[in-house]
Amino acid sequence: MSGLGHLVRNNGQGFLVAVVVAVAAQFLSEHYGAPAMLMALLLGIAFHFLSEEVSCKPGIEFTSRTVLRFGVALLGARISVELIVGLGPQLIFVVIAAVILTILFGFLGARVLGRGWRFGILTGGSVAICGASAAMAISAVLPKNEHSERNLIFTVLSVTVLSTVAMIAYPILTEIFEFNDEVSGVFLGGTIHDVAQVVGAGFSVSEETGEVATLVKLIRVAMLAPVVLVISVLVRRNFADQMDGKRPPILPFFVIGFLIFAALNSIGLIPAGVVELLSSLSRWSLLISIAAVGMKTSLKRILDVGGQAIALIVAETVFIAVFVLLCVALLGH
Repeated sequence: MSGLGHLVRNNGQGFLVAVVVAVAAQFLSEHYGAPAMLMALLLGIAFHFLSEEVSCKPGIEFTSRTVLRFGVALLGARISVELIVGLGPQLIFVVIAAVILTILFGFLGARVLGRGWRFGILTGGSVAICGASAAMAISAVLPKNEHSERNLIFTVLSVTVLSTVAMIAYPILTEIFEFNDEVSGVFLGGTIHDVAQVVGAGFSVSEETGEVATLVKLIRVAMLAPVVLVISVLVRRNFADQMDGKRPPILPFFVIGFLIFAALNSIGLIPAGVVELLSSLSRWSLLISIAAVGMKTSLKRILDVGGQAIALIVAETVFIAVFVLLCVALLGH
């Protein structure tokens, strides 16, 4: 109990500030239609000065790190083997290929543009998998440098904005190209970055499109654990000299948590009501942690990223959209 008391005393104020920002972001999202993640990030940046307060700083650090990992672990409760198998082998292959190739595209694109390899993997992974959640999970296993927090904030901000634009624009494209409900669902679920925006875009087209889009998106979310594991192993093996003596574990605990929840859900040990509860808890954990991440970074540092970074993340977004479209066309869906 003394350890818990010490944890609360040290981190309580910073954590509560992040909670207040997250609640405000959710309120704005519900009443004005703006993405909650984007609102939490922007409000967090506005309260950057709190990260320099002695009473709040430890809690903000704790929230941006530990609460984030907790939220990512709980994402596993959404995943099940039955859900994945239901998509069919061909489309599963397309989704997996899209994720892998988009990350490689980001890595190579960053090298071509003279950006660091960390930035390419971070942006590629966030675009390929599940937007802000993936960006934060991948950032947790990458070795840190002076640009790490700035790049994370930029990535979360960019993928959230791009995902919102896609939520509006992509359903219009499905009408222009006269896709049927299944093709529309595969396209929307396979290309839009954040889960909430996929749901919004899919169900704005039709009920069936919304269901297919959500299913495809959750397959991408399921890729989070293996991608983080592979990145962690490769970083330990090939970039030890860039890690200042700190090596991430081969299998981070939040990835283990993700896999455990996915396994329990797959064998039916988590009731549907509990899955909803865990999904909601995961969402709030990620919302609170992104508010804390925003508080740690100044707006000036984000603006220092430059036009090349914007070009890269837009190019990754276009790449995954074109790839999924071509694959669906070739498969005859």
